[in-house]
Amino acid sequence: MTLDNGTTTSPAPAKGSARMPGYAGTLAAACGAVFVAQVANALPASLNGLFQRDLQTHGSQLTWITAAFMIAVVCFEFTFGVLGDLFGRRRLIASGTVLVAAGSSVAALAPTVQVLWIGAALNGLGAGAMFPGSLTALTAVTRTARERAHAVALWSGFLSAGAAVSPLLGGAFAEVGSWRGSFWVLVALALASAVLTLTLATESRAPEGRRLDVAGQITFALGLVLVLYGAVEGPESGWTTLPVLLAFGLGACFLAGFVVVELGAPSPIFDLSLFRNRAFTVSSVVAVVGMLAFLGACFATSMWLGPVQHQEPLRVAIPFLLLQGPAFLLIPVVSRLLHRVAASALLTSGFLLMAIGCLLCTRLDVTDPGLGAFTAPALLIGIGFALTVSSVTAVALNSVPPQLAGMASATTNMLRDLGFVLGPVVVGAVALSNAGSAFASNLSGAGLPRDQMAAARQIAEAGGPIAVNSLPPGAPGSAARGLALDALGSGFGTAFLVCGVAAALAAALTAFGMPGTSPARPAGHGA
Repeated sequence: MTLDNGTTTSPAPAKGSARMPGYAGTLAAACGAVFVAQVANALPASLNGLFQRDLQTHGSQLTWITAAFMIAVVCFEFTFGVLGDLFGRRRLIASGTVLVAAGSSVAALAPTVQVLWIGAALNGLGAGAMFPGSLTALTAVTRTARERAHAVALWSGFLSAGAAVSPLLGGAFAEVGSWRGSFWVLVALALASAVLTLTLATESRAPEGRRLDVAGQITFALGLVLVLYGAVEGPESGWTTLPVLLAFGLGACFLAGFVVVELGAPSPIFDLSLFRNRAFTVSSVVAVVGMLAFLGACFATSMWLGPVQHQEPLRVAIPFLLLQGPAFLLIPVVSRLLHRVAASALLTSGFLLMAIGCLLCTRLDVTDPGLGAFTAPALLIGIGFALTVSSVTAVALNSVPPQLAGMASATTNMLRDLGFVLGPVVVGAVALSNAGSAFASNLSGAGLPRDQMAAARQIAEAGGPIAVNSLPPGAPGSAARGLALDALGSGFGTAFLVCGVAAALAAALTAFGMPGTSPARPAGHGA
């Protein structure tokens, strides 16, 4: 059997053989680990409004909270997989839980948003170890394809459950005390997961033929971080400022260096030869573009309800039950469909539903705090995501020869997670750029008193329309709050449109750019 990170195990015994020793304990530990990792991933979604209020943040600083987590996952996902093969998956999972406990402690104590970024990055490093470590540990103790499919389905269910529960956790603690309490709960969950893993999980490793690709890891991480830095900071600092231009230029150089390194690496972390296969290339593009649309829509929803409309965290959490819940509730349905319907058809259908949901979000009224208008769009996006998240890996697996399935799956997982990184970055860039331009244009002809106009312009230059929108009544510049709110509604409306177009493009690429693929063989999917 070929695993998600490219390693192999011995062929499975015949159906009906007894379960391997340690199966139940490893299953419990793996499910607990992925649940904790996904809680850490999704927790900030319902808290952006409180971060903005308590830590005095502006738009790009909020983007970095989400981006710091996912960048850490994407940059080191492959390397953590190799470390697990070399030194043991149980040890890797336990190390990841300790990192999440440390990162959550930093976040809980953070006096500034910059310290919160450090906590988010540590959480991302921990989750980046727990995602591949838990899945490969699980597949190592399963004997039959049926048993493996059942175990991976449970693993996927706890993954989705973590994403659905996390905003409720943040919202509940924000209501009864402080958002910091939710991070302390995450610390306790991470430590409990560490104990569960060390007590119950069976150690496994597969060091044969595995080695670290240090040069590839360094060039990829530096290139990705620099390019994303330019994309996040561009809307507020200015796209032509020297730091932004240098970030894009140096980032492009490092990524070009990464390609050169990988072409000659004896054990590359990213096998570029897979892209000679047209179907795999198309499925890889779809993984990035489609997941950009999903997490971009999630981030736009969080920003719309939190820092823009200043709604309470528990109310912010409600749409996320519709966005993330279907991926958990529909696991049995999607698992059956993947064995009966071509995965490419599920992808096309799912991305079309996501596109419709995102386009419906463009009709939202920023002055209306009601959640009813979010119900249909969020449910469509959530169902679409449920149909696509497993199908992406299935399409990749079925488009390459069996001996390349492991590397194909690992590459697709990384590219899908790259889409998750790009979602908040692209949404933030589009929304904040458009909102800043609209606010500046509307402010000049608003006829406000001179002192109010000057104060509003100065605050917007420092923190964007979000800063003006958060001014208390009577403060200098607060007369422009209505203009800032309208500008933000326009900016995030455009961001929802971009997400809708991205989802529609993913649907079109799947429908017309790749041949039909047969119903999928059982496969896991990453975070």
